[in-house]
Amino acid sequence: MLEEGDLVPDFELVTDAGQTISLDELLAKGSLILYFYPADFTPGCTAEACDIRDMYPDIKAVNAHVVGVSPQTAETHKRFKAKYELPFPLMADPDKTVIKAFGVNGPMGFGVRRVTFLINEEKRIVDRVIADFAIKRHAQFIENVIKDLGDY
Repeated sequence: MLEEGDLVPDFELVTDAGQTISLDELLAKGSLILYFYPADFTPGCTAEACDIRDMYPDIKAVNAHVVGVSPQTAETHKRFKAKYELPFPLMADPDKTVIKAFGVNGPMGFGVRRVTFLINEEKRIVDRVIADFAIKRHAQFIENVIKDLGDY
């Protein structure tokens, strides 16, 4: 799994809107909160996405943005995003190329671990949180990111 200080591998994925977006395009907008989650419409993943949705204005206020990645299709992401009114993109990684590159695939390659990364414009991991079942730890991590970025 990628750690603090590691260089993030380049990637391109399709969003819920059907657009292919690269890491460079994401980082051109400022610091990136990239969160990996197991599946759309599951209780834990829905709670996590809604927590992030509720913090989104504060994330934008510190010139950061957020993107979610899971193995579901762009069409599934589109329905999930619409149902829960998520204001940020969800990216489809059905073959788990990016999931594996970040090392967040589950044991023996099955599933996806719940991991959130803060990535700077130089493509370096600034910090991360790993909490497969402690959903609120991701919200706390993002609250700390907002505070830290706001202090600069």
